[in-house]
Amino acid sequence: MVREEVKCNESIAEMARTQIRTERGGLLMAKKIKRWVKNEDDRETLITFIQNQPLPFTNTIEKGVIEKRSSDQNRLQRLWINEAEEQGDMTAEEYRAYCKLHFGVPLLRNENETFAELYDEKVRDRIPPYTYEQKLEFMAIPWDMHVTRLMTIKQHDKYLNMMHDHFTGLGMILTIPNDIDWVQGRDY
Repeated sequence: MVREEVKCNESIAEMARTQIRTERGGLLMAKKIKRWVKNEDDRETLITFIQNQPLPFTNTIEKGVIEKRSSDQNRLQRLWINEAEEQGDMTAEEYRAYCKLHFGVPLLRNENETFAELYDEKVRDRIPPYTYEQKLEFMAIPWDMHVTRLMTIKQHDKYLNMMHDHFTGLGMILTIPNDIDWVQGRDY
């Protein structure tokens, strides 16, 4: 029983870290807290978390689990970026930044409300506005704005399709390894 309580308290502490501090030091709940419930331990942790929330609050439950991008998708993305560098006129990091800005940002702005709000507030609607070159810099190291790492498997598949269409449209030849589950143009 003690071990289960410790595990539950650690998970609650993890959830509490998703809260944000106001300038006055008070706590505000983040706009959304997303927890994946895959087993009974996860369910119990969520129940405890909900019981400890101050009233009022809103709760939303979605059926199913939204998985993050896969390692195969990451590998394929990296392979294509490197192949683009070999065949094009930019470095792999420059192609990576280009794809994130031109394909990833619009995709996430359309499908991820939190990302859209933050991106619009911090980047798109900034006064004075950032230049195109500055936005590209934000996508690359050392800034490396989180874009693809926020994607679900379906979103990353769409992103890979956009990359594939773009690079092959430029006449580049991209490898699709046999051991990677990617289907060109797969529509969800």
